Amino acid sequence: MIPRYQKILFVILLAASLAMGGVLWYLLDRAHQRLLTGQDSAPTRAPQVAPAEQATLLVANDADGSLVAQVQSLPLPADPGARARAVLGKLLDLYAAEGSTHPVQGGAVSIAQVFLLAAPESKPAASQGAQVRPVAASRASSGANGPLLAVVNFTSNFAAGHPSGIETETLTLLSICGTLRANLPRVAEVRFLIDGQQHPTLAGHADLTRTYLTAEAAPGEGAKP
Repeated sequence: MIPRYQKILFVILLAASLAMGGVLWYLLDRAHQRLLTGQDSAPTRAPQVAPAEQATLLVANDADGSLVAQVQSLPLPADPGARARAVLGKLLDLYAAEGSTHPVQGGAVSIAQVFLLAAPESKPAASQGAQVRPVAASRASSGANGPLLAVVNFTSNFAAGHPSGIETETLTLLSICGTLRANLPRVAEVRFLIDGQQHPTLAGHADLTRTYLTAEAAPGEGAKP
C-alpha cells in the first residue's frame, strides 16, 4: 500500500508539472503573436517600376556589317546614368537571344556600370593608371547642357566570352555608341573599361584605349568598321 505522504507528493509534482506546462504554452503563444505582429507592422513595399517608354537601339548585323535602328518599349528610369544602363542592357539582351543578328553572350548583366561625365574640352592622352570619376561639379565649367562623356564598364566575363575579330568587336562598340546617342543626345564621347580598368582591346582587336565619338555610329546607313 502506498503511504499517504507519497500520494500527496505525487499530486504536488503532477500539479507543478501541469502548471509549468501551461506557463510554457502561454509563453510560446505570446512569442508567436509577437512574431506575427512584427511581420504585420513592417509591410512589404512594392518595388518601384519605371514607366515603359520607347527606346531606339542601334542593333549590329553581322551579315552586312551595319547598324539597324530598332524601337523597343522598356522601363526607363529618370536618372540618365540608370537610363543609359537600361537601354544598353536591352541591347545586349538582344545580342544574347537566340537568332541574334550579332551573337554575343552575356546579356544585360555584362554592363557593370555606366557613368556620365562632363566631356573634357581637350583630350589629353589617357594614362594607363588614370582614374575615372563622376564629375558632376565640372558641369559649371562646361555648361549644364554641355556634351557628356559616357564611361561604360563591362564585366570581365563579357570580354572573355566576346567573339574575337576586328569587325565583330567594333560592331559591338559602335552599336553601344549609337544607342547612347539615340537615347541620350548629349552623350558625345564614350570610353570603355573592363572591371573598372583600362584594357588594350575588347577581345584582342577593337581598341579600348581610345575615346569613341558617338557620331561615328550615326543611324540610317549603318556604320561599318
